Amino acid sequence: MTETRRGRPKAFHDKTEQNTIRALDRAMALLQALAGSDGMTLTELAQAQGESPATTYRVLTTLAQRQMVELDPRGQVWHVGAGTFRTGAAFLRRTNVVERARAPMQALMRATNETANLGVEQQGEVLFLTQVETHQAIRAFFSPGTRSPLHASGIGKALLAWMPGLNPGPLTRFTEATITEPEALARNLALTRSRGWALDNQERTEGMRCVAAPIFNAHGEPVAGVSISGPVFRLPPDALPDLGARVKAAAAEITGSIGGVIKS
Repeated sequence: MTETRRGRPKAFHDKTEQNTIRALDRAMALLQALAGSDGMTLTELAQAQGESPATTYRVLTTLAQRQMVELDPRGQVWHVGAGTFRTGAAFLRRTNVVERARAPMQALMRATNETANLGVEQQGEVLFLTQVETHQAIRAFFSPGTRSPLHASGIGKALLAWMPGLNPGPLTRFTEATITEPEALARNLALTRSRGWALDNQERTEGMRCVAAPIFNAHGEPVAGVSISGPVFRLPPDALPDLGARVKAAAAEITGSIGGVIKS
């Protein structure tokens, strides 16, 4: 079977303009802009995309026919539509990790009284898939689709520790606590692997900590990570070993439920 018949043409890796559909690219950029906002007017979208209002409106009306976007007539504000959600949900159906993780995440949230998160590695970043929120007034929030750098997130470091070939990318500094030196990150990942859980110690957001552990597939490969996140005053240093053990146990439960094998 030729490469073309397997789902991609010979020019698949050619990203030059001749292989890019500009109108489609414009529509995807518009959707991404809406997804990262709480709604935008036509004028705001046109300015953000560097397009005329007339062109932007044509893209919006085309997407609206597929329910990918919708207009709130009260404020003339455009939002992501139900069609976009249905399309995006197909990504979650590629794996049963989300479904299997739900009950252990709910139990983890109740046991720790902190928000539980599930994420995977995608294109060199952590992609958050789902979350079970705590009822605490101050809490972490990662909506599905949120991305985070590998080196400055609990789940990211959990995956890096068990995936030696995974490139952490640029070690960008976000806070004073962010690890930006490769040698320091290597030492942190060695510690992570030895104790079985990772720690984001205010490395992405000042005042917040995250404790995470990897989830493995049947081949002993890390395919996801589970974590809890909360403010430092509720996750003090002396509580971290116990929290780490709880998160590690939840990850092991999810691993077992998908037929995975825990890798030491």
